[in-house]
Amino acid sequence: MIVKRQTELFCDWLENYLNYERISNREGFSLETMQFLVNRFKNPEQNVKMIHVAGSKGKGSISTMISRILTEYGFETGLYLSPHLLDFTERITLAGKPFSDLLYGIAADKVVPLVESIIPQEIPGNREPTWFELVTLFAFVVFNTARMKWAVIETGLGGRLDATNVITPLACVFTPIELEHTEYLGKSIEMIAKEKAGIIKAGVPVFTSFQHPTVRAILEKKAKELSCPFFSMDDSLESVKTTLSLTGLDTEITYSSQKDKPVFEGPICTRLSLLNEIQANNAALAAFVVKYLLPDISNTVISKGLSSAWLPGRFELISADPLIILDGAHTVDSIALTLNTFDSLTQMLGELVFACAADKNVDVIATEFGKRFSQITLTRPGDVKKSDINHTVLAFKEALKTEKDVNIEVNADYVSVLKNAFKRSRAEKKPLLITGSFYLVAEAKKILAKENLDL
Repeated sequence: MIVKRQTELFCDWLENYLNYERISNREGFSLETMQFLVNRFKNPEQNVKMIHVAGSKGKGSISTMISRILTEYGFETGLYLSPHLLDFTERITLAGKPFSDLLYGIAADKVVPLVESIIPQEIPGNREPTWFELVTLFAFVVFNTARMKWAVIETGLGGRLDATNVITPLACVFTPIELEHTEYLGKSIEMIAKEKAGIIKAGVPVFTSFQHPTVRAILEKKAKELSCPFFSMDDSLESVKTTLSLTGLDTEITYSSQKDKPVFEGPICTRLSLLNEIQANNAALAAFVVKYLLPDISNTVISKGLSSAWLPGRFELISADPLIILDGAHTVDSIALTLNTFDSLTQMLGELVFACAADKNVDVIATEFGKRFSQITLTRPGDVKKSDINHTVLAFKEALKTEKDVNIEVNADYVSVLKNAFKRSRAEKKPLLITGSFYLVAEAKKILAKENLDL
């Protein structure tokens, strides 16, 4: 007899609400339902100090780094991320480490009966809550039940109407913003930036990574309108120096000295476990945010916290020889950064396995892969996320039509593609990069967990 964990039982219950997740456009979203839910649960999110993180890429990494620094300082810190790769509990953790199944079960016992007692007519809009709204509510209840001092909350999609936007945080943090989820957030970078800027609250300090000038202007304008202190890495960083190896990303961060900004003891020197070189910029922003909130924190604590931060599927090293990397990059800029880091670790033409969701800018993404791979296999990112493999194939063939030394294959059977790619890489000692979607990375990790591939 197989006994299910409490979280598995909770996930089974959540499946009843998956249909309500499929709201076709942003006009269908509203914070009223989420506000109703947290009010009914006596606002568990108000009992924890929270930091809110939005953006297009790097949200999970920066959120994890902040949570690890706070943990190193001595605070028990909750971390809410999405999506998960292999296990639902990856979404709601103690700074990256799962809570006990007992605690998840206690929280589920609070959420399930109360939600089931609510009739749709009570809820604004007369609709059932969505899957993500209930997961977000569950996270708040878990953190409150576990008596977390702090929690770092990553937005799911957008910002203004995201289910997480019922919180009043102590800091609003923005990672780089790009064109994404256009069917929900708008067709232009300006519209998307305005949606994400919707998490900014009156008087709450705003921190942003390097942004396109248009995006920065939108964030800064919103912050000024709401009387929020505004800090950008454009103004706050003097230098970031890195040295990459397979054992880590040695990083030295030096901040500029200006009025009203955190004062560091000197450069922060650390070895990041997250290998992609963009992680140095993420570390700089994470450290800056925590130093602003906790001025007495030392560089040593910050360095240790940053060094301990790790996430699966973020330029994850599976094998050094042959070089095998899994990376969930899925925007134009993040793909480019991943490829640059991959290039710095190998001079050989390797193999690429690529798949992406239907809403990604694959026509532009495909142009990044020229002269880097001798073998490219295009597939689907699993069965969960909607994809358009025909569009992906057309985009790659157009982008690489002048490439003579690359073989492009197409196979919708992602399991077969991934198994064969792992075996070829091992047999031929050939570098392998699997990227384009966290869902594809998740499928790759499932295969690695099940198959004895001796990598």
